This record gives sequence, C-alpha cells and structure tokens, in this order.
Amino acid sequence: MPADTVPDRPAPHPAGGRPHTARRIGVIVGLAAAVVTALLWYGNRHDFYDLKIYLNAMRWWAEGNPLYDYVQPDVVQGELYFTYPPFTALLLRPFAALSDVDTATVFTVGSLLAVVVTTVWLVTPIARRRGLPRWWLAGLAVPLVVLIEPTRETIFLGQINMLLVVLILADLLFAVPQRSRWAGVGIGLATAIKLFPGIFIVYLLVTRRWRAALVSCVAAAGATLLAAAVLPAESWRFWTRELWSTDRVGRSDYTGNQSLQGLLGRLVAPDEPNRLVWLALVAVVAGYGLWRAARAVRAGDELAGLTLTGLVAALIAPITWPHHVYWFVPALILLVDAAVRQPHQPDATRQPAAPAVRSGVQATGAALVAAVTFAVLVFGVVSLIDWGHDKVPTDDPATFLLRNLYVLTAALLLVSLPIRHHSTTPPTPEPKL
Repeated sequence: MPADTVPDRPAPHPAGGRPHTARRIGVIVGLAAAVVTALLWYGNRHDFYDLKIYLNAMRWWAEGNPLYDYVQPDVVQGELYFTYPPFTALLLRPFAALSDVDTATVFTVGSLLAVVVTTVWLVTPIARRRGLPRWWLAGLAVPLVVLIEPTRETIFLGQINMLLVVLILADLLFAVPQRSRWAGVGIGLATAIKLFPGIFIVYLLVTRRWRAALVSCVAAAGATLLAAAVLPAESWRFWTRELWSTDRVGRSDYTGNQSLQGLLGRLVAPDEPNRLVWLALVAVVAGYGLWRAARAVRAGDELAGLTLTGLVAALIAPITWPHHVYWFVPALILLVDAAVRQPHQPDATRQPAAPAVRSGVQATGAALVAAVTFAVLVFGVVSLIDWGHDKVPTDDPATFLLRNLYVLTAALLLVSLPIRHHSTTPPTPEPKL
C-alpha cells in the first residue's frame, strides 16, 4: 500500500445509494471524448522532434561516428546535441534499427501506459479512504493528465520522462515506505538515465532514509560503471567534458526553460544572469522546499514530500523544459483531495480522517489554487503562443507572467501545497546495513 494513506475503512455512502455505474461510465467517456477532440485540434505540432534527435544520434553513432559529436540545427536553440549519459545511449541504441514510425509508436504507447499506471497509483489511496471506486477516480483523472502541456509535450516530442516517473514513484510510493530491500533502485536507475532525478536521492537523505539513499547511489553508480565498461571512450568524454558544457542543452533565456535561471535570463537577456543571484535563489528554494518535504514525511504524507521535491528540482535545475515538470500532477491531486473535505464520520471507532485541511476557507483556497494550476497547465507556456527566436528581456508585467507561468506556479505550490496529517503508528526502524 502506498505510504500516502493509512488503511481507514471506506467512508459510508450518502443516503440514496451509489451513483449508477452507467452514469459514471458516461461521464468518463464524455470527458475522454472532449480531451481527444482537443488534442486532435491541437495536433502533433512537434512531430516527435526530440525522439528524432535521439534516433538520428543513434544512427550516426552506429555508423562509427563519435556519439557526442552529433549536432542538429534548430531554429530556436541554434544547435542541439545528444546530451544524455552513456547508460541512456545503451538503452536507446537498439532503436537505431527501427523506423521512425515504429519507434514513435513504442514511445507513445509506453508514455500513455505510464500515465495510466501512475495515475492509478496516485488516486488509489484517495479512492480507498473516501469509499469511491478506483476506476471512477482514475477514469476522471487520466484524460485530464493527458490534456495538460507537460504530458502533451512528453508525448508529442517523444520524450522519455514518463519512464523516469514510473521508476521514481514505484520507489517512493511503495518500496521506500515498505522498507523493501530494493528501495532506492528505481531512483538510482532514473538518475543514471537522466541526471534530473538525482534530487530524490537528496530527498531520501533529508528524510533520513539512509539505506534507500545508499541503494540509490549504488544503483546509479552500477549503471554508470556498466556503461563505462561497454563504452569507455563515450563515458570519459561525457563525464569529463560534455556534462559541464551547458550550451549543449539550449538557450537558458528561451521561454520553454521554466527554471529560476530561465526566469532570470528573460529579465536580463541578452546578458547572462548574475551567477551569484541565481545560486542564492537556488539555495533558498532548495532549503525551504526540502525542509517542507521532510515535514510532510514526518506528518505521514509521502506524496506531498515527493511532490515538493519534484517542484524543487524543476525550479533549481539550469534547464527545465515543460515536459520535465510532471510534478504538477501529484500537486493537483493533493490540492483536489484537500479541497474536497472528508465527510463527517459518526462512528467514534474510526481513525481520524487523513486530510488536516478542514475549514471551509482552507478547502476553498486549495480549490482555487488547483483551478489556477490546472488552467496554467492546459494553456501552457509554449503551446499556444509563439514567442519567436529573439533573445529579448521581458519588458512588461503581462509578458513576464506568461513567459514564467510554470516558475511562478511552482513557487506558489512550494509555499501553499497542503500537507495532510495522517494517523499512523511510529515508523519501523530501517534494517541495519
């Protein structure tokens, strides 16, 4: 059972019995049809652009060329390179033998399946606590998750982000709370594939899950050393040179970069933002966000803890594209759960309801933040506005808001995300190493 909840008995259904299953199915079908219609109207505007870079780099490499010499011209970024660690190259190399269409099909189906699986994981504790069918909540949530820009960008660019999300959530919702001997492996492998998930190793440390943190480091190191044994030249070049070449991943001032560094770059472009100012902001955001994450875990709300950590990662990374910020999804689920207050329980033998957010004012506030966040994610930062290719500073408040929607929303959530206090028994000590 995910650590997000305690095994409360299902809440009693209100007088009048269960809503008819047929009505629920009709609502899900109608919602799914509306989302599909919206996505068809939007269209695949990226045409698996990032995936084609991966494939072209793999084919270039398979022909005997140096992997990290591959470069593709880009009208926005100038030049784009293959920027992933050698371990990821090992995983992607077999796709060089497939056609673009076959590979795009594999990536699209895989991403959609990952969205379904992870959404079911996130809503199951809420469904159990509130006495609702899991399929009903998941059926409502999945189409909405597919609709938002981070998911759209992941699918239409052909990105690998949902694989990383599956590895991280499997670890933090199941293996870590259950003190599994495998706890930490998922985070370690995700970090070896893409460095972004390494923040969750820090999260394990600040929440004092020492064994899981150590396992994560061992898993990441093991995958990296495996790649080094198979690809010694590529590994040496990546870890000694390409990792530190930040210009390989694109312009930091481009609107698509929704990190603190991107925000600063859009304020001062074409000049580079002051490095000390950026580092100071990173220290404040990381310190505060991880402090709140540790508080959430102590309160029994594992989901809030990992969500806050994901938002910290999005803010402090030098480059954060919209498809990186999956962590808005669990944030929305937490906000909706806090906005829909637990019904009154007349049974005195019941454990206290999990959400601590009780008052009407707090519930209304959570609902408002959820609505604003969802609207921001549907509108996005790069989907519906063409910001052009010029390196220009943001020169008016409205443009500043639109060009930094994710940064500002993530900062808002870092402060306002509710932490639900659970009634739990003291945690079992971790096994000794």
